[in-house]
Amino acid sequence: MWLQNDSGMFENDRKEMVPFQGVLLIRMFPQKKTGFFTYMAMNKLFLFLLLKTLLISGIAQLLPSPVGLRTNLLLHSDKGIISNTKPSFLWQIDSSTKKVTAFRLLVDSSFSLIKDDHANYWDSKKIVSNETQVFYNGKDLVPGKKYFWKVQVWNEKGISSAFSKSESFQLDEKGLLDTISHYPLTFEWQKAVTIIPKQKGEYFLDFGKDAFAQLQLHINSEKNDSVIIEVGEMKEKDGKVSKNLSRNIRYHIVLLAVKKGVHDYTVIWPRDDKRDSRDPIQMPAYIGEVFPFRYLSIKNLSGTIDQSSIQRKIVFYPFNENASSFISSDTVLNQIWDLCKYSIKATSFSGFYVDGDRERLPYEADAVINQLSHYAVDAEYSLARRTMAYLLFHPTWPTEWSLQNSILAWNDYMYTGDDSFIKKYYSELKIKTLMSLAGNNGLISTRTGKQTDSFLHALHKNDFDNRHGLVDITDWPQSGFIGEEKEYSGETDGFVFTKYNAIINAYYYNALVIMKKIATVLHYTKDVDLFTTQIKQVWQSYQTVFADEASGLIKDGDETNHTSLHSNLFALDFGLVPEKNVPNVIKFIKSRRMACSVYGSQFLLDALYDYEEGQYGLELMTAKTQRSWYNMIRYGSTITMEAWDKVYKPNLDLNHAWGSAPANIIIKKLMGVEPLTPGFKTIRIKPSIGSLTFAKMKTTTIKGAIEVSFQKSAAGQIWDIQIPGATTATLYLPKMGNNQSIRIDGKLMSLPFRKKYWVIETILAGKHKIEIK
Repeated sequence: MWLQNDSGMFENDRKEMVPFQGVLLIRMFPQKKTGFFTYMAMNKLFLFLLLKTLLISGIAQLLPSPVGLRTNLLLHSDKGIISNTKPSFLWQIDSSTKKVTAFRLLVDSSFSLIKDDHANYWDSKKIVSNETQVFYNGKDLVPGKKYFWKVQVWNEKGISSAFSKSESFQLDEKGLLDTISHYPLTFEWQKAVTIIPKQKGEYFLDFGKDAFAQLQLHINSEKNDSVIIEVGEMKEKDGKVSKNLSRNIRYHIVLLAVKKGVHDYTVIWPRDDKRDSRDPIQMPAYIGEVFPFRYLSIKNLSGTIDQSSIQRKIVFYPFNENASSFISSDTVLNQIWDLCKYSIKATSFSGFYVDGDRERLPYEADAVINQLSHYAVDAEYSLARRTMAYLLFHPTWPTEWSLQNSILAWNDYMYTGDDSFIKKYYSELKIKTLMSLAGNNGLISTRTGKQTDSFLHALHKNDFDNRHGLVDITDWPQSGFIGEEKEYSGETDGFVFTKYNAIINAYYYNALVIMKKIATVLHYTKDVDLFTTQIKQVWQSYQTVFADEASGLIKDGDETNHTSLHSNLFALDFGLVPEKNVPNVIKFIKSRRMACSVYGSQFLLDALYDYEEGQYGLELMTAKTQRSWYNMIRYGSTITMEAWDKVYKPNLDLNHAWGSAPANIIIKKLMGVEPLTPGFKTIRIKPSIGSLTFAKMKTTTIKGAIEVSFQKSAAGQIWDIQIPGATTATLYLPKMGNNQSIRIDGKLMSLPFRKKYWVIETILAGKHKIEIK
């Protein structure tokens, strides 16, 4: 007799179980193999038919076990710091599993107990649910103690998986249980890509890319002496390390005493007293100080060196290089993707999103772009959360920056599906909307005397850079040199500041819309009503105060008729332009080209792609003008820069991830992959490929990897899509020409058509091929 046991396997009365490639081959032999049974056992056709019958009926089938186990969003939780006593558990489903209907989760401090599918701390038993994320609900966990957990699932046919491999975690034994779970910083050793001998005793080294690093030397010197070491981010045409390019493009010189013979040396980087006076994020003691450099020169060396003689230890937050990829028919776009992806890894050196090396401070606006680009290139969420929590209690001075806390929180919820952050910090997020600055018309202003001490105290706003109170900013820098494609100095496109500011109120409207969504998720019905009322009032006042009646363009403020790129792009991006005025606003935006900073470009590109201007967005991303990402590469930087060029910001730095917008725009807008519902339970894939003829991308989400590729020719399009397990996708495919035929996985289909797209409403998990001819 054959019975399914607790682990989902099958056994007979002789306890013989034979798993093979996810199915079970059952031995049909009785104790004595004679006569008919011997014949039947030897009959391969019989065994094949029997096995096929069992597979079809589902009796002998096992689901693939869950993978990608995360504790408090950490994928490798055994290497992380878990910081609360009721952590979340999350797992991924194999793409061959279309739906899940139940799970069972085990947690215990004993590995041997977990190994035998038992648990004393928490056995959830079988819970009927399609969730792949749950919060701990067992006996109290003890800080400093190690725990193990694993999970199994069932599909809609009642077929179960075996239990997953177990994952371990340990609560922070220091008792810092109110912090954000995170990893320690990590590092890797790198040798120079090239070593160029110069004159006697002098060498020039290139490590290939700029990085925040430490420096170690293994030198065989012929005598006791001193060598001169120079490091920097740029080089001169004559092959020397650049110095004095600006006060923020890094350069440092060290006089190092060396002994005769073979010895190891570690260069100690100096303190930056100016930076330390501003209370920056400090490097942890277990890592030590770092310095950004790509190039190195060593002079006055009595001896020789090779690639093993000088190494740098680059420091970064754990980063999965294989989590994402992108390549297309546009070689410039490919270079920009590589630039932006590497920027996310390189600038994570402090364990927070910081503005670069100059200040090493988190800023809200930097964090939004950093967060979205990080999500695009790696399925890592703790670094963003850590930064978000820090910024709530260490805010910066620009008004617009405060209004971006809600954007950060909503992005976190949509990409993770985990509501713990918005639940814990809801009251702080509500204060950051700046509702206290609203006047009778519902609009907010920093210039009406409402920035009281109690208001600033509620914001946790201490004096920042000797500024008391919030200051409207528009873009950064606000003044500077005039360069290509510019008729105004600075990056504000001539924005005119007045009492009521169109950009501030566009951000305010967006914050109210997001807070209504958050209040809805958390079932705060009174606040849902409050935000609904305020949203309506702000919308009406915005049209009255800022929208030009004749043209439909957005004016900068209530006391000016000037219209800037910024006023219009933020109004468009945040949904404040009535449909009838959209064509005029887009026409005006396109006339201004890239008259904004690398920060403003994030919102400009978002708006363009959302309003079917993807081809123009592609042109901006691949431009070779002075105001372009290609110009950063041409300038010699391997990390995105703080500004488009030194012309626009003479004191720019070369390690500023707020310039990395294309990393997230390529994934979520050009290739069109975004969460449709929280945690990627449902996915929207809406490519806007413009003139590209080929592209292939991979992005890894909380649910697993999503892959999209296409080939476009005069004959049609071929799309290959891979969707993670237990998720569904809505696919929008750009229409080409007329009389098209569409085949999905070889089957001819008739699909609805919306605007410029064929729409496939529900694509289940797995690999799919779509052919459009």
